[in-house]
Formats: sequence, C-alpha cells, structure tokens
Amino acid sequence: MATKGIPRVFVVGAGVTKFERPLTKDWDYPDMGKEAGSAALKDAGLTYDKIQSVVASYCYGEPTCGQRAVYQLGLSGIPVYNVNNNCSSGSTALMMARRLIQSGVENCVLALGFEKMEKGLSERYTDKASPVAVHMDHMVKIGAKPGLIQPRMNNMTSDVVKLYAYAAREYMNKYPQAKLSDFVEIAFKNHKQSVNNPKASISKEISREDIAGKLMLCEPITFWMSAPVADGGAAAIVCSEQFMIKNNLQNRAVEIVAQSMVTDMPSSFGKSFMDLSGAGMAKEAARRCYDESGMTSSDVDVLEVHDCFSCNEMFMYEAMQLAEEGRAVDLLHSGKWQKNSRGGEQFVLGGRWVVNPSGGLESKGHPIGATGLAQCAELVSQLRGESERRQVDGARVALQHNFGIGGAAVVTMYKKFESRANVAHARL
Repeated sequence: MATKGIPRVFVVGAGVTKFERPLTKDWDYPDMGKEAGSAALKDAGLTYDKIQSVVASYCYGEPTCGQRAVYQLGLSGIPVYNVNNNCSSGSTALMMARRLIQSGVENCVLALGFEKMEKGLSERYTDKASPVAVHMDHMVKIGAKPGLIQPRMNNMTSDVVKLYAYAAREYMNKYPQAKLSDFVEIAFKNHKQSVNNPKASISKEISREDIAGKLMLCEPITFWMSAPVADGGAAAIVCSEQFMIKNNLQNRAVEIVAQSMVTDMPSSFGKSFMDLSGAGMAKEAARRCYDESGMTSSDVDVLEVHDCFSCNEMFMYEAMQLAEEGRAVDLLHSGKWQKNSRGGEQFVLGGRWVVNPSGGLESKGHPIGATGLAQCAELVSQLRGESERRQVDGARVALQHNFGIGGAAVVTMYKKFESRANVAHARL
C-alpha cells in the first residue's frame, strides 16, 4: 500500500544468527555476516550475484567492516555502504536499502547487520567530542544525579541505564497507577515468550519474583528488566516489485508499506527524561508511518519494539498508538495469555496485539548493529506464517520500533504481499 508515485519495496529474504553472550563463542563479525547473509539468500532462494548493493550496519568496529563481512559471501565489486546509528543502526541500514530501491538506482539490496561486543556499552574515541555527551549532560541538568549507578559499570553503560530509570520514574510520577510490578510484568511477558525462540540469547521463563528481586541497577530497573548486550548478525534482502515478480518471489514477499526515521527535536532537550530517551521521537515516527500507510494501530497485529528496558516498552504502547497517553498500564492489565494454533503461549494486549513475540531485546540480547534487522526478520517470519510456536495467528500487518541514543527512532510498517489487483478489489 505505497504512497502514490513511490515504488513499492519488499523484503524477500531474512536471516538471523543465534545471539550469543559476548566472549562465549569463538567467532568474529565476518562469521556473523556470512551466516546471516547466507541465511537471507537461502531464504529468498537467491544467489549473491543478484545483490546490487549492500548496506552494512555495526557500531563496534573499524571503517569498512561491511566489506570484510560481505567478502565472505562473494567478491562481486558491488557498492558497500557502512552505517552507524547506535542502537538503531540495523533499521537505518534497512531504510537506506529501501531508499536505494525507491530511487530506482537498484533493484535488489542486502541490508546486513552484525556486532561483536564487549560486556557493556563503551566509547572508544575519547579524544573527540562525544556524540551523546549533550544528552547525558542534559540528563543531569534536568535532575539526574551525576556519577556511576553501580561501581562495576563504566560511564556509558551507567548513563544509559540511568536515563531510562529516570524516564520510568517520570512516568510513574505523572501516572501514579504505574507501579514497579507493571515493569516486572512486561519483563516477565518477554522472557516467557522467549522460550519459543531458539535464536534468543536467554531463552527461558524467569519468575516475577526473580525479576523484581534481582540486582537493582537503578530504581526501578532491575537486572532482568534490561537487555543484555550480545554478539550476532541479521540480514534482510529488499527488492523492487519488478525484481520480485521477475524472480517469482511473490510467496516470500513482505512489503514495507511505510517507514520513518525521526532524530532529536527541540522537545528532546526539554524537561522530560522520556523525550530525552526517545519517546517523543518514536511517537512522531509512528504518526508519520500511519499517515504514509493510511492505516491505524487497529490494523496492526504484531509488533517488535525496542525494549532495551521494560519501561521503554510501556512508553511504546502509547507512542505506537496502542493506548492513549497515560493509559499504557490499562492496556497492560487488559492482557491475557492465550494459546496459538501452534501450541505456543502469547500475551495478547487489548484483545488484538502481541508485542515482542520473539522475546524482545530483553531476551534475545542486543547486538547493536544487528538488532533492527533481527526485528525485521521476526516480523517477516510472522507475516509469512512461519514463526512456529511464536506465530501470531492470522497476522497481516506488523509494526517495528528501533531506537538509538544520539538520537534516531525508526518505525517501520510491514504487510504481506498483495497484488495491486487484490488491493484495488479490497478497496471497492
């Protein structure tokens, strides 16, 4: 359902490695790139010579890591673009790939994300101005206490956790119906849904008591409410409608019907920790996607949102228009565990939405450059009906939210392929 005059773009192949805890597996980013890229090509039934450009996303690596990763797939001489947008790098790569197709420059592009990480977040180039220092300085300016929240954390990891903790406190002060138990419930939901995801770094149910009682990182965020860093890769192959039809990929095709990136706005540096942590950007990106697609949240069936911390998933219920402002807790309380047709169990919000059936970042882990493309792969699988015990029955429309501090929020809407004739008939 593309905007008039803008070419349609489709995901026809997706692949994801298992996400591993850092330093636990003997592999490097070229191995991750090869595994994820090969899986995406196999999924589409294509060979690498069909790929006309690559957009590679990563954060922890030297320049041209993208070239080194795709050389494992082939030496075809095609353009390789390297992107880094912090935690939204994967979605940025997907968006650039889509724009290449829409421009008419290319017909088939590989978006490839990977990350070999340390045990926490860090900055390497400390002799230059930090791109996120303005955010962290503003966090202190509007009321956060300076200094480390945990003695074993470095400054970057500490500041990121602190930012979302203060955002959660702001939400709880503004809407007193929100309690610590609600953030616990979101984390419990995501970990319970992860048991059906063999690619997740943490694929097990964790009790509410353990989530609430585990190490308090910064009130109200406990250890199990946060996304662990991870190593891994993910990939998506996007193409034009003409390429899809020529290569007979209609049965694999999922359309990107809308996509928007919003970076920091004046409101990001106002008096709100929530806006500083990306809630306002996400809300605007979602609004633009709904406008571009002509759909509303009631059309959406399944979502993958950036639950770097469980409180951020709650913020996204409102930003993605699943709930009115201040009513995210009511939506959460409306949720019911339901069995799907494959024997899996899912938490259904408002009688219609399943959020993070993959287990979310809290369970999958967060290999920064791969995260957004892993979300894409999950939603493509859902709309094809291939997610096995994670499957959201009857899923037709999906929404993805990915965020990186510094800042960039990317929201993407997907729909299983329908021919123009079928779309026109549906409108009659």
